[in-house]
Amino acid sequence: MADETNLQGEATAVVEQTGGEQREGRGRGRGRGGERGERGERGGRGRRDDRRGRNNNDEEQGEELIEKLVHINRVSKTVKGGKRFGFAALVVVGDGKGRVGFGHGKAREVPEAITKATASAKKKMVRVPLKEGRTLHHDGKGRFGAGKVNVRSAPAGTGIIAGGPMRAVFESLGVHDVVTKSVGTSNPYNMIRATFDALTDQTSPKSVAQRRGKKVADLLGRGGASQVEAEAAAEAIAE
Repeated sequence: MADETNLQGEATAVVEQTGGEQREGRGRGRGRGGERGERGERGGRGRRDDRRGRNNNDEEQGEELIEKLVHINRVSKTVKGGKRFGFAALVVVGDGKGRVGFGHGKAREVPEAITKATASAKKKMVRVPLKEGRTLHHDGKGRFGAGKVNVRSAPAGTGIIAGGPMRAVFESLGVHDVVTKSVGTSNPYNMIRATFDALTDQTSPKSVAQRRGKKVADLLGRGGASQVEAEAAAEAIAE
């Protein structure tokens, strides 16, 4: 039995070897073309791709981002043979220092959908001015479709009082004290877009002073505060 097994193995190896030699002999031109393609990939395009990948990795390593997965939805498409399932992911990305963005992606697998959504969110990041690096400068309202949100600045120690999708936005943004309320739909896509509509309307005393050609102390002193208090408050404002 052992001799028969060895013979069968040797015969199979000989058949594979002769078959491989015949294939190589028949398609010499194809083989050369394949070698050229491999050389080209190694020499030119491969190096370019490696350089691009290194640059992207260096940028991602240099800037630490907070990624929050907000929602995953399973979608289906009816085809001739049945149903084809896929996944849609909604991701929020921020640096925790006043920049935040959101994106969504679709793919046949969940990890790929999350990767697409994260890449889309990184491309659409916006900067929001923060008061003392912890809360918003003023109250605001946002709306998108049937979703309405109200955001309010809060004193230190309040925490993030917000729903699921909105909480992910403020945690990624770097806000520590805020009070929010969502009115209308609970669709996470509309809630996220309405929240960003409210955040993009946020302004800081510094930007208003620059736009009007005045000093920050002049704007803060109009509320009844003394000149000394207004100057001290202006110096405390980072943005």
